[in-house]
Amino acid sequence: MTSTDTTEPGEILALVASLLPSLSPSEQRVGRVVLTDPANAARLTISEIAGLAATSETTVIRFCRSLGVGSYPNLRIALATAAGRTGAEPTSRLSPDIGADDPLADVIVKVAAADTKAIADTVSALDADQLDRVVSAVIAARRIDVYGVAASGYVALDLQQKLHRVGLTVFAWSDPHMAIPSAANLTPDDVAIGISHTGTTIDTIDALGQAREAGATTVAITNYARSPIVRVADLVLWTSVSETTLRSGAMASRIAELTLIDCLFVAVAQRQYPVTLAALARTRDSVRSRHRLRQR
Repeated sequence: MTSTDTTEPGEILALVASLLPSLSPSEQRVGRVVLTDPANAARLTISEIAGLAATSETTVIRFCRSLGVGSYPNLRIALATAAGRTGAEPTSRLSPDIGADDPLADVIVKVAAADTKAIADTVSALDADQLDRVVSAVIAARRIDVYGVAASGYVALDLQQKLHRVGLTVFAWSDPHMAIPSAANLTPDDVAIGISHTGTTIDTIDALGQAREAGATTVAITNYARSPIVRVADLVLWTSVSETTLRSGAMASRIAELTLIDCLFVAVAQRQYPVTLAALARTRDSVRSRHRLRQR
């Protein structure tokens, strides 16, 4: 996902979300107006969108150039197309932000909508060719290291568990004092995967960078196109999450990251189907005695 003049209309919302942290504060306000209601933003004049973002028309133009769409008319076309493809008209008149006085029923609706949107946007922006290259690297790898801390650490453990089930050698590391030495012992026959929503987590970046120095193929799973982790990754899989009040990276990003992990695992399993079925059967049988039988 890059900001170029050839950006596909359907990718525009994911692109805005991924570039938001790297934009100036005034451009970020324009981006939030766009992300909050893309269908409505597509109908606004440049003066109207500048007014909603409390900024100038010049800033809106700079925002368009930062995205790589060239001009405001091109942005409106891309937003209208994205809205048409994804049904981007708001499913609820509720603001996506959760307020201190929101009724519980509204909170439930907002949480469900945010989770659904995180999954849909991530899948919509997923580059199938890039995923295919990651799948090929994982299947061919002698060993796979996965790095992630905090919420992303749980995602790393999920990937480890899934790939172990189909017979691959995988280690998930959340402690940098374990991750970096492990990365130093990798070889060009190995793969290292770094998971970081912001792409700025030093522990994950350093481990992935060490793996790259060792010659391993490096993969980043992140939300932001201009984040530091991208610079140490050979391949990148993008999530697409727009955070709101109380829906920080620790929640929304984990759902999107798990979606990518599921896509990666299923693609790996499908690619080596007979081996996968045999491995799943063995691992399932190995824990069968650990389940208590239901009482009739």
